[in-house]
Amino acid sequence: MLGRLTRAAVAAALVTTGLTTGLLLAGPAPQAAAHVERPAYWPDPKPDCSISPCAGGKVPDARSLASALDRGRVGQTRVVCQPDSLQRLRRSVAHARRHGYDERPTVHRRLTERRARTLLRVNERLFERCRYRQIQAAVTASGNNDRVVVMPGLYLEPHSRKQPTYDERCAPYRMKSDSGDPGALSHEYQIHCPNDANLVAVIGRGPDTAPTPDVPHEDRHGIPNVGDCIRCNLQLEGSGVSADDVVVEAGDPRAGNGGPSAAGHKKDVGIFVDRADGFVLRNVTVRHAREHNIYVIETDGYRLEQFKAFYGGAYGVLTFVGDHGLVQRCEAAGSGDSGLYPGSGADSTTNRYKPFYPKWRFSQTFRLCDSHHNTGGFSGTNSHGTLVERNNFFKNALGYTTDVFTAPGHPGFPQHGNVVRHNRFYSNNFNVFEPDSGVDPFIPAPVGTGLWLAGGNQNNVHHNWFYDNWRRGVMLFAVPDATVCTPVVEPTPVPGCNPLAVSTSFDNRFHHNRMGVNPDGLPARNGLDFWWDSFVGNTGNCWWANSGPGGRAVRSMPSNLPDCDEGTNPSSSIGLGNVVAEAELIGCLLGIEVEGPSGGPLCTWGQTPPRPGMRAAGDDPSALAAPTEAQRQLMAGICWLGLAARTCAPYDAETEPVESGRTWARSTELPAAYDGVEPVATQARLSELTCSWWRQADRAHRLGAVDRIEEFATGPIDGSVPYGFGAGMPDGWAVRMFQQRCSMFEAGGFALYKLYGAAAPFAAVAD
Repeated sequence: MLGRLTRAAVAAALVTTGLTTGLLLAGPAPQAAAHVERPAYWPDPKPDCSISPCAGGKVPDARSLASALDRGRVGQTRVVCQPDSLQRLRRSVAHARRHGYDERPTVHRRLTERRARTLLRVNERLFERCRYRQIQAAVTASGNNDRVVVMPGLYLEPHSRKQPTYDERCAPYRMKSDSGDPGALSHEYQIHCPNDANLVAVIGRGPDTAPTPDVPHEDRHGIPNVGDCIRCNLQLEGSGVSADDVVVEAGDPRAGNGGPSAAGHKKDVGIFVDRADGFVLRNVTVRHAREHNIYVIETDGYRLEQFKAFYGGAYGVLTFVGDHGLVQRCEAAGSGDSGLYPGSGADSTTNRYKPFYPKWRFSQTFRLCDSHHNTGGFSGTNSHGTLVERNNFFKNALGYTTDVFTAPGHPGFPQHGNVVRHNRFYSNNFNVFEPDSGVDPFIPAPVGTGLWLAGGNQNNVHHNWFYDNWRRGVMLFAVPDATVCTPVVEPTPVPGCNPLAVSTSFDNRFHHNRMGVNPDGLPARNGLDFWWDSFVGNTGNCWWANSGPGGRAVRSMPSNLPDCDEGTNPSSSIGLGNVVAEAELIGCLLGIEVEGPSGGPLCTWGQTPPRPGMRAAGDDPSALAAPTEAQRQLMAGICWLGLAARTCAPYDAETEPVESGRTWARSTELPAAYDGVEPVATQARLSELTCSWWRQADRAHRLGAVDRIEEFATGPIDGSVPYGFGAGMPDGWAVRMFQQRCSMFEAGGFALYKLYGAAAPFAAVAD
């Protein structure tokens, strides 16, 4: 059994921390994880002209509400209402005429008399045509080019709520995820059991034209077996004054628009959109789904606008492996992960696959949204070619993040090419880790931070406002490939990922940002304006023309950030190492694994930083950036053990470990319940050692299984390249990981050796 913290264990810890913003099977809040995600493919970006008008190929236009009454237009309109829909509308109109209404917290609008009369007249005629009481029934009856208009009311969708989860009738349609885990819901599953996981399901295409590949393709361009359009160009909209008038409730309506996250959830997803090219959603509120309030997957051409998403377990809105997308004029709050999440958007910019994307363009745009009181305001694992502009990210723990931590299952490693401009990142000091926050954090986050790029490349962050973020305005750091690459057992390729290399944190640009001052010109300092780990060998990262209050210089760590001759000479920026930054990163990554999301004594990310200017914070940027003594000892212990020389070599003179650092590094303890327990070997096949087996086994046989899996996983890695040996982890971590992963009700069939392999990436033999 592993009695000390090996370099492989350190690499494993960087993955098993749960410091991710994507759809993890496992994370620090396993109760929020549910259905395993299927392998996904970018849709063909060309329009599908098998129907008229063509579907996809562009962001769809929204049809006006009044046009729903025009029987001469293409497509049919189905109206959903409640008995009191007209009374609700009249009350809403009267209130809006007197007081106006909030499109989102930062935008208040008036309702003119003319618009009020038109809205009442249109709704009265729609009410006459109403034939449905539930949204799903109207969607199911719809076809290509149709629209579903939902009148004011609270929609609980009782028929959908009654449908079983993991319905055995659809068991033949389950498939393996990218990591090999069983139980992922295929597109065919969603066709046959649309309300297994979803309150409202919009299934845009028919049955697959061929069996789903047993092994996911490395090249994810083009869905390999896509069926015909059956609900493409569908528009789903509310008919009220604002999104507040039509509420799609996936949980407990008594919670209103508040928390806690996923309050009383009945389904994993509020509105699910699968391969529905040309889809439009507008003017509705969706609340309290177990995972995601709005979820769009493998869809080319979508428009989500004038919506509100409150207190989903993971995301307010999730768009995944899509193209030609627009999300605008929205509000997202209370998400355990992030309010807005564009995951693995089509890579249609600088590094695009030109036969598939001949012209440079953004694949999706997020604009004019307010995202607040989430763990993260915005996140996107391997998000590419995404334009983020004119949004407000405020009162989150972390305003904005892109990352590569969860690249397996997210096509397009490494993340690159987002443009973040003309946004406001402010007051992101909301501590979701406090017990009364109302948000159940799905991920760790550095409370008090405006934006971080965790392993991203070629991002352009410019002309934004960053102020009143008490820890930092902006953070940039590298994520070595070894923490991302293919698991040892039955690997799923991560194209572009090399466990012997560092492929992330290159060529990012930060310029013309206003730091520590609000748009009224009043000082509102960040703890630090910019923080960079200066990882050894990173190049092309440049900062120029950023300014603080009164045009003064920004406050940063390191104090002299490379300006690259105002961005004209990026090759002049070379990372030379930063022991302070590395101590903090390693301390937090490992502290979160050992102590949970709070990070314990090794990490301060889960604590609310003091407000800049207060005596506790001080005015010295170096003091604000200094690691704790526990972090220094941890860094020293890890370097003493021989972690990759590339990380530790620049700090040899600074990392002579004290005895407490060596002691921490040498061992990690099993849970107290295992004191004195001796392992008992099991003769079962590895494939038979599942979470169901773990739940029933006694502690002695569990430890025996850990021994056996460790021996298997840390053996030699064969192949054309001599990678070396597979990665392991301390036994205490393995036991806690299995306890956590197997606690999910649907995890019974998960193979323990696959969970172990996914948590322990390749470790290099030599640097």
